[in-house]
Amino acid sequence: MSHAPSPAGPSNRARPVTKSGPAADPGARPADQRAPRRTALVTGASSGIGAAVARRLAADGDWRLVLNGRDLTRLEQVAAGTSALTVAADLSWPGADRRVTETALDHLGRVDLLVAGAGVGWAGDFTGMPRARIDELVGTDLLATLHLVRGLLPHMVAAGSGRIVLLGSVAGSVGVRGEAVYSAVKAAVAAFADALRYELRGTGVGVTHVVPGVVDTAFFDRRGAPYRRTWPRPVPPERVADAVLTAVRRGTDEVYVPGWLRLPARVRGAAPGLYRRLAARFG
Repeated sequence: MSHAPSPAGPSNRARPVTKSGPAADPGARPADQRAPRRTALVTGASSGIGAAVARRLAADGDWRLVLNGRDLTRLEQVAAGTSALTVAADLSWPGADRRVTETALDHLGRVDLLVAGAGVGWAGDFTGMPRARIDELVGTDLLATLHLVRGLLPHMVAAGSGRIVLLGSVAGSVGVRGEAVYSAVKAAVAAFADALRYELRGTGVGVTHVVPGVVDTAFFDRRGAPYRRTWPRPVPPERVADAVLTAVRRGTDEVYVPGWLRLPARVRGAAPGLYRRLAARFG
């Protein structure tokens, strides 16, 4: 997902990554007769779910990509062998979201798909959470997402098409002990997805909310506490990436990964008192 922020500097410069493509197919249609390739901006692409989504889009072969992440080295490793442009930037820093969106629009001409995958976490009792970590988590997981969408959405609406994919968490659906701020932020992302979807009805622009559970990435190590439960078992980030691409193709509003996670969210919505008693007992 992400790691501790670093100050702006040389690693925050946008760097193109060239691609050595396969030999031309003699039977292929001329470039001017092919359908135009779609365009996508993926944030959080230097690791975890964002990196898996970037690789899936690149493998699909139908996308021109701009990838954003904090770690330039990892970002360029993800982009290696593709024609993606990398923009290393910490989205919690003032103005970083504007630079990323402007770079994407300048390079791609338009953005058909935004996958807002940048995020950080923190585990522990809220009373012990440093103020700086609260600001970092809210800034990266919520405010940066809002600013990115705000920067790209008018262009999508003007074009009459596009899709915004917001990466949420089951923590935002049910609340998780020891992750109060993360749960609150992801709940806000879920509400934003719903409200924005209603607002965009009839514009040709769609909103997909992806709700993963436990994912096998370095996110848990970076949040300060590894995942130690035996159940539910973590799913690979590629499974979430596959769900993202399927949702984009089908125009799905919301998808849980794995799908059974929708059940506890429904139980909480239908019988919140019962759910809270179960959660208090079993964690």
